[in-house]
Amino acid sequence: MDDNLNYETHLLISSKKLIISVISNLDKKIYQEELILQNNSREPNFEKLDQFLNENIFKIEKKLKNFIKKTSVILDLDVFFPVEISIKKNNYGDFFNLKNLNHLLYEVKDYCKKTIDKKKIVHMMIENYQLDNKSYSYLPNNVKCSSYILDVKFYCIPTELVKNLEKTLKKYQISLNQVVNSQYVKKFLSDEQSDIFLMSKKLISGHNPNEVLFVDKMPKNKGFFEKFFHFFN
Repeated sequence: MDDNLNYETHLLISSKKLIISVISNLDKKIYQEELILQNNSREPNFEKLDQFLNENIFKIEKKLKNFIKKTSVILDLDVFFPVEISIKKNNYGDFFNLKNLNHLLYEVKDYCKKTIDKKKIVHMMIENYQLDNKSYSYLPNNVKCSSYILDVKFYCIPTELVKNLEKTLKKYQISLNQVVNSQYVKKFLSDEQSDIFLMSKKLISGHNPNEVLFVDKMPKNKGFFEKFFHFFN
């Protein structure tokens, strides 16, 4: 079994509990285990997390008959620092297109990175497109404008927290794939889809057309049909 194609591992960390969940590419739960924590804390309890992983990783790998190479972490903790940036650009009556947007998003992301101290960006969302004073909630197609404004929101977490997560996972030869804000995920939950792990999986794969996804390869424009963007991490 190829762990990158047939299943994904997700780890939820909150002040009240730890949950590890393994999901197949068909969105079926392969494994899930939960630990209730006695002492609530704003910060992750890395000692408890280490014990929890020690008790479950071998069981999972035995069940999968394969090693876990990476996991995504859903943080349900008050550790996220929001940053909101609005930026305006002249467009000189031309069509508003993805090429212009790509350059601008790089610029906004670099500006955010320079202004946050010892923090790492984990989410970047376009909150609003404003073309000649007309607002759009999603990327408009084939629209000319003299100027445009983008409202962009970032969620950041302390770099030290990321390092501690990576250090704990590394004990089990697991890399940190993605950190996800649980409150962000919960905004997309519904009666039809109420499972936070399945929704997190979808969001990491580009479910929100206004989220900029960070990947390890060159940015590749997916176009209007897929409506999401890939950028450097």
